[in-house]
Amino acid sequence: MGQKGFSLIELLIVVAIILVLAAIAIPNLVRARMSANHASAVGGLRGIATAEIQYQSNYPLVGFSNTLIQLGTGAATNPPTVCPAGGATSAAACLIDGVLTAATTFPKSGYVVAETGVVGAGGVNTTYSAEAGPVTFDRTGIQTYCVIPDNIIRVNNNNNVSGLPGVNPVSCLQAPFTPLAN
Repeated sequence: MGQKGFSLIELLIVVAIILVLAAIAIPNLVRARMSANHASAVGGLRGIATAEIQYQSNYPLVGFSNTLIQLGTGAATNPPTVCPAGGATSAAACLIDGVLTAATTFPKSGYVVAETGVVGAGGVNTTYSAEAGPVTFDRTGIQTYCVIPDNIIRVNNNNNVSGLPGVNPVSCLQAPFTPLAN
């Protein structure tokens, strides 16, 4: 009478096949996740650029916003803060959602995002720069991005570090940043 079940060799072959499939699938999964994170960072910067135009129009005595907190809900919290019950103000314009408002403190989709207004003549913010950088280089993303009032998203394809690149309106226009090909 024969034994029923699998031999050790048969089990080892199945395990080897599973390991080969995992070795192929996991890197592709990581690349797909990074690609989604890149798209989210670019989308966030596009939203910020659009919101800045509206903010400048709504609050001409302020100009562009100083931070994402002003542009958004007025606080960087997790879970995200909702817009104030009293309505939008220059301190909490509610032009971006609470997740993006807090993206400097609580990263959004693997990217840290920040925005800084630059004071010009008469104490009005005449320009701004917004930037996005991967939380963990080569795990959550590899590229860094920036945008200034010309609303052109620029990318640094040569980035090799985690975090914010520390861009200002002038450095966003210079190498290694180049306009994002859309």
